[in-house]
Amino acid sequence: MVRRLVEALNTSNWAVLDELMVPDYVNHNPGQREKPGREGYRESLISGRNAFPDFQWTIEDMIAEGDKVVVRLTGSGTHRGEFMGIAPTNKRVTATAIFILRIVSGKLVEEWSNWDLLGFFQQLGVIPSLTLGRE
Repeated sequence: MVRRLVEALNTSNWAVLDELMVPDYVNHNPGQREKPGREGYRESLISGRNAFPDFQWTIEDMIAEGDKVVVRLTGSGTHRGEFMGIAPTNKRVTATAIFILRIVSGKLVEEWSNWDLLGFFQQLGVIPSLTLGRE
């Protein structure tokens, strides 16, 4: 199920969300600005795809225990559209993320995620990189 979700994200197959997620899907990511539920999640994904049209996720690790699946991912893409108020930079970025997904009765119901957003924004050039120990 999680592999199918990642494939849908990589191919912009948003219809798969209807099959995989409950309508009142809960995203516990503290930085999310989307509307609640599956439709808000879909809108957020479409917005991200518009900003990074070639973004692709690669699954690095996946662990399942009980009703939860933990997946560690690496994603990369080129910033070609506005993203969170940031004009396109045409820079290629790579980010790592860990998602914890809860599944009930064969449907995704909740998500907790953690991204390397600092590194992501540093690569876009909107936050300076630290140069500790360098002159």
